[in-house]
Amino acid sequence: MKFVHIADMHFDMPFRMLSDRADLGEIRRLDQRKAFKKMIEYIQQNEIPYLFIAGDFYDAEYIRESTIAYINHLFAEIPNTKIYIAPGNHDPYVKNSYYATFPWNENVTIFKGKVTKIEEKDFTLYGYGFEDFYVQNSNIEEIQLENQEKINILLTHCNLDGSDKTQREYNNLSSKKLKEIGFDYMALGHIHKNNIEENTNLIYPGSTISLGFDELGLHGMVVGDITKGNLEIKFVPLDEKELKEIKLDITENKTIEELLEKISLLEIEENKLYKITLIGERNFEINVYKLMKQIETKEMIKIKDKTKLGYDIEKIAQETSTLRGIYVKEILEKIQQEPENKEMLEKALEIGLEVLS
Repeated sequence: MKFVHIADMHFDMPFRMLSDRADLGEIRRLDQRKAFKKMIEYIQQNEIPYLFIAGDFYDAEYIRESTIAYINHLFAEIPNTKIYIAPGNHDPYVKNSYYATFPWNENVTIFKGKVTKIEEKDFTLYGYGFEDFYVQNSNIEEIQLENQEKINILLTHCNLDGSDKTQREYNNLSSKKLKEIGFDYMALGHIHKNNIEENTNLIYPGSTISLGFDELGLHGMVVGDITKGNLEIKFVPLDEKELKEIKLDITENKTIEELLEKISLLEIEENKLYKITLIGERNFEINVYKLMKQIETKEMIKIKDKTKLGYDIEKIAQETSTLRGIYVKEILEKIQQEPENKEMLEKALEIGLEVLS
């Protein structure tokens, strides 16, 4: 039995934290549509009979009806594929959600907040969807398979083996208990990194496209072929752009012009989006927003400043006869008096030293 398994598409999310460039949100939302269309075309070309979507398919706070209509239009292009959706914490099946109110195609089944069993010719599917933004007791671990001779599949959005309070609020399940139940494949969502290389049938496909620089590497879908006692799965990339991070030590750079020249010499690959993380000691003021405007390379979409001041602050503070010494001493005293304003005062210290040096 062949299937495609995706999760965590997060259609229409704003991508505000992804980039310092204003237009990247719109571009990445278009990339979501491209990736989804590629998946539909793959299903058509390979005659895949089942599609499993394991939650956070869209972002309930931002999703537009036009996007739902676009999705459903593409679902109509694979009428012979049965589509099963298990809503997650970002797209729960609530009273006025599009899951509840939109006229979905006949080939679409959406699970609600009760474990539901569906008997297919090839397998038995157990599905569970969020009906709220938090789930603490789904009863999934209480499932008892009625026919162990048949292929049994679980579809849900969940966290595995979480120990802290936050993790336990998102349908936290024990991997040990799930394996003891005896499922042949568990199609999961919630974790944005795929685990296909692990020797397991508890599978997270990862986010369908990369949603941020904490999700480096390739993103796409899991394609599977399962018979009783044998599972073959592979990862198929869908995101046309890969996010990469470059760490740049600027200790030897003395001016913003030198830094810009260093950035211009970086080797940049096509279809990659880059975050530049500045490290080392800085000897001049860095304003990442101004810096972004001065960089013409469109693939560089974010700059993170993790540098430290390159001045010997304690030594300068001892310069009682110089203006910069008096300035540094006063700022250091203010930092001690107002620790809540430390970040702002350190920035003032940096700007002042650049002016006075």
